[in-house]
Formats: sequence, structure tokens, C-alpha cells
Amino acid sequence: MKLATLILSAGLLAAPAFAGQCNSAKATTASYTSGEAQVHLAGYNKDAKKAEKKDIVETAAEAGSFTTLLAAAEAAGLVEALQGEGPLTVFAPTDAAFAALPDGTVETLLKPENKDQLAGILKLHVIAGKVKSKDLAGTVTTAETLNGSLSVDGTDGVTVTAPGSTATVVSADIYTSNGVIHVIDTVLLPAG
Repeated sequence: MKLATLILSAGLLAAPAFAGQCNSAKATTASYTSGEAQVHLAGYNKDAKKAEKKDIVETAAEAGSFTTLLAAAEAAGLVEALQGEGPLTVFAPTDAAFAALPDGTVETLLKPENKDQLAGILKLHVIAGKVKSKDLAGTVTTAETLNGSLSVDGTDGVTVTAPGSTATVVSADIYTSNGVIHVIDTVLLPAG
């Protein structure tokens, strides 16, 4: 299935599940707390109709809470793709999400000999096209990532399930020049 399956429900015009988090068109700073980690995302307007000037990589770097994700994208050779024209939707795990993986996992994945495995994991977090929270509100659907399918449940907030893990979207609709970022609290893993 393609991105279109993600947007097929007639209930897409329902109020966004994140209305409480995304209700100020004038806000230029957002933060949330997930466990011990606090994420501060400055310089974007969640309700902006026009994309920001910074791409996905620049926006994530500026936030300061995605250093592991960016290091992984560099090690996997995916930075240039995340800076491309897009649009892309990225379910971005925080540094705290990577830290919650079993000891040694990140270090092992960052080794050059594990580049393909790491790229596969990261591509599981990316959808070709721009998917906003309002597109997910009130729906349960399947989304095709660059490396397989995710189950997306937007009926009570938004959860994203890969074959090997489930993540909750903790901050949505961070617009960039080439797509949108949804911050998640868990690294999505393939089966096995």
C-alpha cells in the first residue's frame, strides 16, 4: 500500500488528536517531557501553512534532542536523503528513546559492518509524503514506510507499531522545508 492508504478514511477531518498540544498558531517554541528527557523544539510554528526554511536534518539538529538519530543517519548514509526535496514524514525517536534500547545496541548498530541493518531500522521511521496529525486523527490504518509497514492508531493520541515495537507520538506536526517530523518515544524495530 502507498501513502494514499494512510489518508483514505472519511473521518480525516475530525479534530486532531493533538489539539491540546497544537492549539497556538503564534507559538514558536514547544517542549514536552517524556520520562527523564525534555525535548525543546524552537523556531517552528506547528500551525504554519507554509513550510519552514530548514530541512528535516537541520530542524532535528537545532532541537538538540536527536543527536543519536542524526549520528545513526550519518552512519547509515541517509543524511543526504533526509535533506532531499521530499516531502517526507519522519517518526523521530529522541535520544532518550535510543538510550532505552538494551545496552550496547546503539554502539553495535553504529559499526560500519552494520550499516545495512541500521539503514533498515531508520527507514522504518520514514514515509514518503507529508502526513499531518489531522490525517491520523480518529483512524486506524497501515502506512508504508521506506522499509515495510507500520500500523498507525490515531484513535487515542497516535501510536505507531512496527513488527518489533510500538511507539507513541509525543509531539506532532513539526514542519520543515521538506516534510514533517512527529517525535516518538520509542525506536521502531523490525521483527526478529
